[in-house]
Amino acid sequence: MSDLEKAESILREYKQEHIIKLIEKLDEEKKNELVGQILKIDFNQIHELYENTKKQIEFKEKKIEPISYLDKAKLSEEQTKKFNDIGREIIEKGEYAVVTMAGGQGTRLGHTGPKGTFKLDVYGKGKYLFEILTENLKEANKLYKTTIPWYIMTSKENNDVTKEFLEKNNYFGYDKNYVTLFAQGELPLVNTEGKLLIGKDMKIKEASDGNGGVFASLASTGAIADMKQRNIKWIFIGGVDNAILKMADITLLGMAEQNKVQIASKSVVKANPHEKVGVFCKCNGTPKVIEYSELPEKMAEEVDNNGELKYGESHIMCNLFTIDAIEKVSKETLMYHSAFKKNSYIDENGKEIVPEEPNSYKFEAFIFDAFEFFDDIAILRGKREDDFAPVKNKEGVDSPKTAKELYEKYWERQKNK
Repeated sequence: MSDLEKAESILREYKQEHIIKLIEKLDEEKKNELVGQILKIDFNQIHELYENTKKQIEFKEKKIEPISYLDKAKLSEEQTKKFNDIGREIIEKGEYAVVTMAGGQGTRLGHTGPKGTFKLDVYGKGKYLFEILTENLKEANKLYKTTIPWYIMTSKENNDVTKEFLEKNNYFGYDKNYVTLFAQGELPLVNTEGKLLIGKDMKIKEASDGNGGVFASLASTGAIADMKQRNIKWIFIGGVDNAILKMADITLLGMAEQNKVQIASKSVVKANPHEKVGVFCKCNGTPKVIEYSELPEKMAEEVDNNGELKYGESHIMCNLFTIDAIEKVSKETLMYHSAFKKNSYIDENGKEIVPEEPNSYKFEAFIFDAFEFFDDIAILRGKREDDFAPVKNKEGVDSPKTAKELYEKYWERQKNK
């Protein structure tokens, strides 16, 4: 059976005959490219993901309970010193690495190009998000007399541009022998009838598989093997778009090591009960982040004896994993969430269709769904003004304007300490 026959057989089995019609119209080179892509796709997985879009998420209140945490501001001097000494030693011994998830484009910010290449208007002249993160790491290297290995997760669409940008800017002074770029995985897009979309390049349209794809991508690209070779024990995973992200927080690291857990996370308290953020909880006894849309209103408003929200710890993409934890999750299949989006496509007659309304599903795994594979997580509550200045929206909350303000105020406080 030829590759073409195998591909057509798969397409018939999964009711994707519209692609067969298209294959017949392609020249030899395009035909081979499309057939090669078809043979790599897990059609059974895509079929199941599409079927799941028709199901309601079941959420039973009784499964959820609050999660314990330590508040960094309320630690005793003795506790802080103990955690800091443990964390400092791990970094100084060269057993610590950082992963930055930078696969996204700056579309929502009105920026053309990878999000990390967005320039935040700080101190008049501005700094790129990648530049801000590099300064953060260089500061840690100076403090702990080491060079922290830095792994940057890109996407297929922005990998080359990201590499060119970093090279052009000489990695903002970071030793490039300690910087590794790796691309995250992708999954096909399907329309409301479960049909795969074809793009202008005459291939099946795919999109990045969400930040939860970081584990499988670290494994498949050889990054985990590289970390093991470097004798890395702990890995920090954070996003590219937090202007005051602490990528080497020795208090968080020391607390995680002291508590003998495999995963840890920094949180900030919710601004109000109905802030649209995912919050930490325990679900059926294991750690979980529950989306604001899934948390019943009554529970969102519940307070404890101290008048604090029971479900008030926001997930701010500030996570720590042991190398064993990352390897474990990389072998698991995370739950996928579907997002209903607008996507243009080529119809079976070769004509481009640009929809005005959402027309297709994108499938994404979220990093926090990995927490459920562990019995416990150590959570350190930080402060919004010290830990969280996201650059997500063009205007309003979590915009360049709010991030600039938080960034400049934070560094002003550091100078005056």
